Amino acid sequence: MTDVVRVTVDVDGGIADVRLARPEKRNALDPAMFEALVRTGERLRTEPGLRAVVLSGSGPDFCAGLDLGAMSALGRGDRLTAVVDLPPGDGPAAALGQRAAYVWAQVPVPVVAAVHGNALGGGLQIALGADIRIVAPDAVLSVMEVRWGLVPDMTGTQLLPRLVGPDTARELVFTGRTVTGTEAAAIGLATRTADDPLAAAFALAREIATRSPDAVRAAKRLLDLAERVDLATGLAAEQTEIAALIGTPNQAEAVAAGLGKRAPNFT
Repeated sequence: MTDVVRVTVDVDGGIADVRLARPEKRNALDPAMFEALVRTGERLRTEPGLRAVVLSGSGPDFCAGLDLGAMSALGRGDRLTAVVDLPPGDGPAAALGQRAAYVWAQVPVPVVAAVHGNALGGGLQIALGADIRIVAPDAVLSVMEVRWGLVPDMTGTQLLPRLVGPDTARELVFTGRTVTGTEAAAIGLATRTADDPLAAAFALAREIATRSPDAVRAAKRLLDLAERVDLATGLAAEQTEIAALIGTPNQAEAVAAGLGKRAPNFT
């Protein structure tokens, strides 16, 4: 829809550095940003050699939520999906905003969100799509849609209760109140805090990249499945994954490297 750059991607050593790139607007969400997030996530789903993704925002904020122009359009009854032309997705998320957040859950490797400044409304919901959230202690987070007469519609009502529990999710959604990064970590909205969340996210991504890529991808599949199926189905999937891993070249290399006290050389 536009040639403007909204998201940048740099892949180095198997780690993708993905940054929302609209700092002059606090990385606010407009149709071009939604489109860029979806297209970037879809590209990384098939990126060869990918080990981990770090998702962050350029400038003073992670993402301050919906662009004021887009908010005005909503006030007139317009929907952003009408101005963005994307091929259909293959997952449960169908709407544009849902795909912009959920596509990070569909990336087959761990996605670490580094959150600083504001992560509000849709911006916070994008972070919910990540596997891990490392936040600055003074970051400001909110599912604030109720303040605009709306509900979180970018997977927030479904993913938030899994992180913070149903009662806390209700409180946050019903009030639209803000929490600091410190409180976010305390209630489970964030994984942990770090004074420099971006540096901490890259350190974690580099550590993940030292592990067997086959095992890490299988682990992400199983952990995602655990949130959606009954225990018997999950346990059966666990046995399927372990059977597929045992005896593979990367699994044998992990054992040899561990016993030999050396760094592994995975393929």
